[in-house]
Amino acid sequence: MSENEQNTANQEAQGPQFSVQRVYIKDASFESPNAPAIFTSPWQPEVGVELNSSTQKLSDTAYEVVLTITVTVKNDDKTAFLVEMHQAGIFAIAGIEGPELNHTLGAFCPSILFPYAREAIDAMVVKASFPALMLAPVNFDALFAQQMAQKQAQAEEQQH
Repeated sequence: MSENEQNTANQEAQGPQFSVQRVYIKDASFESPNAPAIFTSPWQPEVGVELNSSTQKLSDTAYEVVLTITVTVKNDDKTAFLVEMHQAGIFAIAGIEGPELNHTLGAFCPSILFPYAREAIDAMVVKASFPALMLAPVNFDALFAQQMAQKQAQAEEQQH
């Protein structure tokens, strides 16, 4: 048995394996296009949040997942600030394949990354002299299920 076959046999015998190798900020930006005038208006913010994630396979058992969060806050119909955070992680995954791997990369990994991104976004907002912004928790399982349902509906539409 070759070394690769032995490693594969060992992984299968051990069952699914998952670990976080590294969590890091890949990119971050903050803009406050209407400062300092924005600080003179009464603070009644409208918050918009966009979430996306992407995955890159680094090796047979390593994946990079990047969670992108864009927060746009308007006050009195003017942009108070815009924050974009690319929170990334490297995850070691073995013995998980197919739909389970897709779920792990599309929902489980972003769930791990979200608290780090939320904290980094809040820190940038506070350092820019705005009130703290603690984003509400996100159900990535529900978002993933919704995305899968949309893809299935699109595939069915294309067949008809």
